[in-house]
Amino acid sequence: MLRKKKRLNLPNLITCIAFFGILIFMAVMTAVLPKQDFLEMENKYAEKFPKFSAKAVFNRTYMNKTESYISDHFAGRIGWIKARTVLETSLGKRERNGIYILDNRLAEKIPESDYSSVDKAIAAINKFAEGNDIPVFTMIVPTSAEIYADELPENAPNADQKEFIDYVYQNLGKSVNTIDVYQTMFSNRDDYIYYRTDHHWTTMGAYLAYAAAGKKMGYDPVPPELFDIEHAGIDFIGTFYSKTLYDGVEKDTIDFYHPNVGSRVTEVAITSDFGKEPAIYESMYFREYLDKKDKYASFLGTNVPIVDIKSDNGGGKLLVIKDSYAHCYAPFLTQHYSEITLVDMRYINMPLNKVLDMGEYDQALILYNASSFMTDTDIRKLGYGQ
Repeated sequence: MLRKKKRLNLPNLITCIAFFGILIFMAVMTAVLPKQDFLEMENKYAEKFPKFSAKAVFNRTYMNKTESYISDHFAGRIGWIKARTVLETSLGKRERNGIYILDNRLAEKIPESDYSSVDKAIAAINKFAEGNDIPVFTMIVPTSAEIYADELPENAPNADQKEFIDYVYQNLGKSVNTIDVYQTMFSNRDDYIYYRTDHHWTTMGAYLAYAAAGKKMGYDPVPPELFDIEHAGIDFIGTFYSKTLYDGVEKDTIDFYHPNVGSRVTEVAITSDFGKEPAIYESMYFREYLDKKDKYASFLGTNVPIVDIKSDNGGGKLLVIKDSYAHCYAPFLTQHYSEITLVDMRYINMPLNKVLDMGEYDQALILYNASSFMTDTDIRKLGYGQ
């Protein structure tokens, strides 16, 4: 009996050829396309091709880095990631790379704090305040994950920032004046006080905190109607977007608040490297960043060790120990202080009194958002040399 010849399934053959053709095409394109050192859309440096060694192969670091290299440089990478995000969210997944995806907002997943580490930061602040004969103020700002906690997915892990801030304030000594802006932020939650795609507060959020701090710090805040608000940057997509590449959230706007009365900034000195002369600018706003993805850097530029801002008023000198929340906050303070020095402790590896003459300052403000304060170990350096 003769066996029937199997017919060639042409559609399946075409599908198979097309599939492997696409794989080969994508591999070739990945190999020949120019490689980027920095992935701007994802706000990270791309993995470099690893050096081969027997040790690297044995401990698997060579394979892992090769895999990361291919992933970072794969042709059409952004499109593939976006497609995966759309698929996952359509299936009900509301968290990606530590970011919660809400209806029209992205919010950071914040784990519980290591209180033993926080205690060391608190001790350093107390030591700093006791060692310097100037009023010291501390402001810890809740993030959007706290203010909009009711919008997070049900049972989503989320540290209680109100409880955390209360703990820090209760353990700061009598030499430290605390500025509580929690209620201010919460009561204005329906306004545009946090970016939807980024971890920072907006300029409006910073203004509300600045106004609330005036009574404690001894200045009368400039009323909001005396500012001209410039919508300087549109279509801003921030750090949360970089981690999700989710396009279902409305993009943000960068606002500059220009006082139409009062003091004028005369000089902004940026110290990027110790031992070198600071770069001098005439404005606090670095507009070149408005044409880049990191539009928030238009406030005083990128993170550097020291920024010194001088104004033409007769106020005193203020020292600000800070994270990047201070960048859009500092412009408001220029209406009350003749000089403001912002210090990023990540870049200070010696006692602060070796870098600055603490006797020149009239006040000090320690300004961090709750999320960064929970994990920051550089605050401890404030206790050096005290």
